Amino acid sequence: MKITLEIQRFNPKKDKEPYFEKFDVEVEKTFRILDAFVFIYRNMDGSLGFRKSCAHGICGSDAVRINGMEKLACKTLVQDVAEADGDIVRVEPLRHLEIQKDLMVDQTTFLDKFKTVKPYFLPREVVKEKEYYQSPAQRKEFDAATKCINCGACYSACPILDKNQNFLGPAALVHAARFVFDSRESGLENRIDVLDHADGVWSCENHFECTRVCPRGIPITKLINLTKRKIKKYREERGETSQDPGKKG
Repeated sequence: MKITLEIQRFNPKKDKEPYFEKFDVEVEKTFRILDAFVFIYRNMDGSLGFRKSCAHGICGSDAVRINGMEKLACKTLVQDVAEADGDIVRVEPLRHLEIQKDLMVDQTTFLDKFKTVKPYFLPREVVKEKEYYQSPAQRKEFDAATKCINCGACYSACPILDKNQNFLGPAALVHAARFVFDSRESGLENRIDVLDHADGVWSCENHFECTRVCPRGIPITKLINLTKRKIKKYREERGETSQDPGKKG
């Protein structure tokens, strides 16, 4: 079948504004959108800018917006977004991040926010003579959060970032949850200031867009809400008040 890829182009070295360019390509319904990108790059326009690495939905590097929805190009089949000959598939870069070239975005801001939640293991106690014990039930509390691949799809889809660019974003909060709910971890103690903040968990308004677009099926909104509850309990146990705007005034 033949489809038209309508790809947003932008080269900051020569373009004043982004624009769309159409590429007619012959594809099979089971081809991936990433395959179409590679075909265009090799046979039609070698200047097309896009990212790819593993091409198996693990690295998250090829996240883009396809027909208005955040997806991994390597996991999206032609038949998922086009039904018949002549269909137009619109492809755009992720939102809320500066465009480097065409479908490539600068992840610096995204990763800087990610680092603020201390996305690494901070043990609750030092165990010298044995391994940390963790039951299957305890592991289950944070298992979903370990699946995040930092593709940025949730960050792009989040409507909160349209009005508050300082919001940490769903991905950073997912990684925070991964450690906050780990029974072996110090949890909130080393992350409370950044999470219990107007730009932390309390910015989330439960739009569920992040959950809807996550290519790994992570219940992102649920994890953020569970973190909110954990913060409230943490503050209450210490006779403190959380930054939850709904509890003020």
